[in-house]
Order: sequence, then structure tokens, then C-alpha cells
Amino acid sequence: MLAVLIVGISALAYQVIQPPPPKTCGSPDGPAVTAPRIKLRDGRHLAYKEHGVPKDNAKYKIFFVHGFDSCRHDSAVANFLSPEVIEDLGVYIVSYDRAGYGESDPNPNRTVKSDALDIEELADQLGVGSKFYVIGYSMGGHPIWGCLKYIPHRLAGAGLLAPAVNYWWPGFPANLSKEAYYQQLPQDQWAVRVAHYIPWLTYWWNTQKWFPPSAVIAHRMDIFSRRDVEVLSKWSPEENNYLALARQQGEYESLHRDMMVGFGTWEFDPLDLKNPFPNNEGSVHLWHGDEDRLVPVILQRYIVQRLPWIHYHELSGAGHMFPFADGMSDTIVKAVLTGDK
Repeated sequence: MLAVLIVGISALAYQVIQPPPPKTCGSPDGPAVTAPRIKLRDGRHLAYKEHGVPKDNAKYKIFFVHGFDSCRHDSAVANFLSPEVIEDLGVYIVSYDRAGYGESDPNPNRTVKSDALDIEELADQLGVGSKFYVIGYSMGGHPIWGCLKYIPHRLAGAGLLAPAVNYWWPGFPANLSKEAYYQQLPQDQWAVRVAHYIPWLTYWWNTQKWFPPSAVIAHRMDIFSRRDVEVLSKWSPEENNYLALARQQGEYESLHRDMMVGFGTWEFDPLDLKNPFPNNEGSVHLWHGDEDRLVPVILQRYIVQRLPWIHYHELSGAGHMFPFADGMSDTIVKAVLTGDK
């Protein structure tokens, strides 16, 4: 009887921690496909959106990588870039849904490397040429680190906007990563700890009702700075509706997979990267607000000390949402494209 009870409890526990299958776009019980998509080599589909001047007329071609709980429509760089900059510089921008988000198929084998290779394959299928620019925001930062590692020969330049940082990168001093880690709210400390150490419990942890859930997933306003709240107050209802689109295939293959990849064990340490532009043929920029309450600024300061070839722009008084502030898109794009410090 004891053995039967143990087996029964184990079976029940196994069912509880298993995520439901994703509702893949285009499947009988999944959302409809409304966006243009490419078919990748492994059979997955990647949805994208084009902005700016026509591709064939463009001088500069940029791929924008959205952040956590977002989608191709949440392109701060594309949506807020002034018409003057678009036309004067001849800018073409592609934003896309990362795997599992929006209308892009989930990738259960997703890694930092696969995210970078998705960008490269999207660029090839769209025929943008041998070189292109990449800009990533927040959790869209780790695909940019992946590009710098795995496809640096394809890059004309790169921008990192408040990039999320993995506290377990080997190159961080233990005392520094510990200090930054404990600047998070307690429930977010636990959420990333689970994603790193016991990723198979990530779904259960973020859906159980016994402990406080991730404040980021719950959209708690106290995780944002004063300036962040000001920026968010100006968002239109349409922009808020994109949140549902981002999660429409299920939270496990979008939000939870993002956490497991971003805070898991990486195949490389970004702090060991070499300058992809040793002859100044391009540049890498990193922007961060000194009042960012989601990603501690002290880690970015250490990164740029270790990687002095990164042009660092620390924004006084800014929080995590600074890319959506007035004028920032123009500043970011001009710097990435022209190499201005």
C-alpha cells in the first residue's frame, strides 16, 4: 500500500509540474497566422514585421529584438524613430517574434546560439545582404550577445538597450553578482533561481499559488522607476493589447522558456568576447539607466570595464523603459549606424 501511495503521489506531482502543450499558430486549436513568416531549416516558422524605407532602397538594415513578454509590434526603435531619420539615413528595420512569442513557432531546444542563428537565417531569407545591424532590448539582449559570439562576421554594428544580465556568468566577481542579485524583489530572486538551478520546475513555480509569483510576469508597477511609470502612462490601448498576442501560444514556451534560456547556463561567457570590429569598421553600444530597477546598473558598469570596446551610455535618472522615451530612438539609431560615442 505504501508503494502504491508513493507511486500515486509521484504520478500526481509529475502531472502538476508538466506544462501544457503550446497552442501553435496555424494548428487546429491555435491562433490564426496573420503575419508574414519564413520557414527555418528546422521546420519552425518565424514571424516578422517590416518598418522604414523599402528594403531595396535602404542604406542601413537593422534587426530589432524585442524583450520579455513582448512581440514584433513592441519595437521601440522602429515605432518611435522619426520620419526624418528614417528618410535621411535610409533605414529599413525588421522586428520579429522570438521563438514561442507572438506568431513564431516554439523552439523546445532553444539556446542563446539558436536565437542568434534565427536572426541570421531571417536575414538570409529576406535577402538583406552580407552585413546588417542588430539592436536588442532587455531580454532581447541575450540574442545580441549570441550574435557577437556566433555570427560577428555578419554584423555591421550592434546595440544593447538595458540588456538583461545572467547573474551566473562566470566572469562576474561573486560579490558583485550577489549584490546585484539581491537588488531584485524576493519573488524575482526565486523565479530566476529556479530557472537557473531547476529549470524543469519553472512552469510549476510560475503558476503555483503557494508563493508570490514573479513580479515581472505579474506586471507589478513597483518594479518600475518613476520615469518608467511616466513612459508607461503614455502607452496606447493598442500597445497594451500586444501583451495578449505575445503570450497567445502559451506562457511556457514564451515567458518561461525565455527565463530558462536567459538565466540558464550559457555555452560561453560574454565577458570573454573579443572586439568584433578591430579595425573600427563597426561599433557596439550599450545603454542603461542608472535607476533601472529590473536590471542592476552595477553589472553593466563591470561589463564595459571588461569589454572596453563597447561604447557605454549611462542615462542619469532613467529606468528600464528609456527606449520608449521621446527622442531616444533617434539617438540610439544614429549612434549604432554612425558609430558616434
